[in-house]
Amino acid sequence: MSEAEQNAALGQQEVLEGIRWNEAGLLPAVVQDADSLEVLMFAYMNKESLQLSLESGQTWFWSRSRGELWHKGGTSGNTQAITSIHYDCDSDTLLVKVVPEGPACHTGATSCFFRELPLSNPPAAGGGKGASESAASSREGSDRFAVLGELERVIAEREAGRPEGAYTTYLFDKGVDKILKKVGEEASETIIAAKNKDNAELRLEVSDLIYHLLVLLQERKLPLDEIMDELSVRHERPRRD
Repeated sequence: MSEAEQNAALGQQEVLEGIRWNEAGLLPAVVQDADSLEVLMFAYMNKESLQLSLESGQTWFWSRSRGELWHKGGTSGNTQAITSIHYDCDSDTLLVKVVPEGPACHTGATSCFFRELPLSNPPAAGGGKGASESAASSREGSDRFAVLGELERVIAEREAGRPEGAYTTYLFDKGVDKILKKVGEEASETIIAAKNKDNAELRLEVSDLIYHLLVLLQERKLPLDEIMDELSVRHERPRRD
């Protein structure tokens, strides 16, 4: 082991000794997509599963219901490659950022958090703007679709720089077939969400679909501007002169 590796191991051990496990010897772990930052799942780790996660580079948890260690994706193949592990200010909760290989949820959903609890007192219609309405109004005042241009720029940077651990890097490394597979999967999940009449789920799935379409456009070197131009030509308003 090199001196750098020894120092890293010592630093890691110091952190582990400061972790505050609960009375059952467990620690809550929030798993987040390293690229999209979507929260994928919530589980618990014990000392052994955390050590296995650190050593293997993939997520391991402790199943409270089965009373055993659980390698995420060990059976399904939907593993999670760890890019970083953060702990909070109280040292009693983990944030694990990953590059997922497939959906996180056993239902086949990208995230386990695809169901929405209705609010008891939603914002009154006309009585004040909700968060989404305010955001929409703000966008209308400038460029409603500026986020698409920004996302296109970030995806291009990911392709050029290939930062280690980024999900976009993973897609470009795997090639067009993998990207096309993801576009197909997200399109199917969008259809299912629409058929289920679940707008919260539909919002997430359409966002995933648009992201993967932008990755595909970047892989094919087809600028988003050309798509917008094509749409403008198709729906050009008649002149009034």
